[in-house]
Amino acid sequence: MAEITALVAHEDAEHGVLLLQEIVDDTALSDGDVTIAVDYSSINFKDGLAVTAGGGVARGYPLIPGIDVAGTVSSSTSPDFAVGDPVVAHGYDIGTGRPGGYADTARYPADMVVKLDALTTAQAAAIGTAGFTAAMSVEALRAHGITPDDGPVLVTGASGGVGSVSVDLLAAAGFHVVASTGKAAAHELLEQLGAAEIVGRLPEEGERVRALGKTKWAAVVDCVGGQTLAYALSTLKYRGVAAASGLAGAADLPTTVHPFILRGVTLAGIDSVQVPIAERRDIWARIAADLTPPHLDLLTRDIPVADLPATLPSIVQGGVTGRVRVKVAGGF
Repeated sequence: MAEITALVAHEDAEHGVLLLQEIVDDTALSDGDVTIAVDYSSINFKDGLAVTAGGGVARGYPLIPGIDVAGTVSSSTSPDFAVGDPVVAHGYDIGTGRPGGYADTARYPADMVVKLDALTTAQAAAIGTAGFTAAMSVEALRAHGITPDDGPVLVTGASGGVGSVSVDLLAAAGFHVVASTGKAAAHELLEQLGAAEIVGRLPEEGERVRALGKTKWAAVVDCVGGQTLAYALSTLKYRGVAAASGLAGAADLPTTVHPFILRGVTLAGIDSVQVPIAERRDIWARIAADLTPPHLDLLTRDIPVADLPATLPSIVQGGVTGRVRVKVAGGF
């Protein structure tokens, strides 16, 4: 048995969930035919929930969190992967039901792993689940026929991981992007990413969400949920599209059928967890080609994995802007 270094989340009756650095043996890893020497992981909203008491995403403790895993294959019994291949793994139950990326070693079935051809492991981790979700969101708008000529596209929760990458991708594609954020400190970054307009949180304080409001947007990429998504739906133009992937604001949706039956609005759900592996690999190939965020370095900062216990709680409280890449190799 080989030893690995990991951050392990434990449920504690008195202190909630504790994230502790530990040396464990590789029997703590999940079954699989591809073993990965982890270079990087990242911070996502779901990672914050996994180490929050009552967060609702962890299937049990103890757990090695980290829903993004990027590294190189250290051993493989699969003909599809060879030692030294750069790979990324995310989705399914990685980091919530089976050990994730906050360890120097990970192991998964081959049909949960994506080989990287044009991207480095550092780039893949910076993109991660958030960037993958953003790419899916942008493609959902295009699949419904939305073009830059149709009008502004609203991005809610624009300073977060999904939101910031969405702003970057949409602006690069020629869309007039309206970025909604409650963080004044994020305005400069959003401008650099290409946002044409920056507004505060929506709806504005005291503003009532009507069944049908004045039309404003051709489409919406929503990372917030709740009243924000309800407002966005009610203000979409005729046959507008809302790509919804988040619940940072709330999980409920206090809306009516009016936007759907009177304006032909589409609510497109974006799920990055259960995407079949063939489709997942195709999307990563697109990300490496025409869906690469052009300002990825600008919106990404790095921390060592050892800093995660102090950093992770802030993402649940809205304290993280852009993408945070976690250096695992040499980071403990």
